[in-house]
Amino acid sequence: MMKRYTKNIERRKMRIRAKIVGRKNRPRLSVFRSGKGIYAQLIDDSLRKTLLSVSWKEITVKNSPKLTKTQMAEKIGELLAQKAKVKKISSVIFDRGGNKYHGRVKAIAEGARKGGLQF
Repeated sequence: MMKRYTKNIERRKMRIRAKIVGRKNRPRLSVFRSGKGIYAQLIDDSLRKTLLSVSWKEITVKNSPKLTKTQMAEKIGELLAQKAKVKKISSVIFDRGGNKYHGRVKAIAEGARKGGLQF
């Protein structure tokens, strides 16, 4: 059963990636979601280079208040937008990485939009 599930996700991921290409002036915002955390990065596909990345590990600090995974994802989106502004990146192409657009993936997108990135 698990094999079929991952096979379908991989197919969806490849179908999405065939349509999305990030450039220097408009990089691809790639989202990776694991069971424990979530990661986002801006990628320039023409140079095959990651411009910047943010992970859940940057948000969690021992003395910080407990956040749900969705709240953490929104903070990651906001932090990514702040780092992108420093590098003078204002618009991106969103790559959900084969995941459905809801929950944590949607929260990253909303946080990035709140931070000032345009999709």
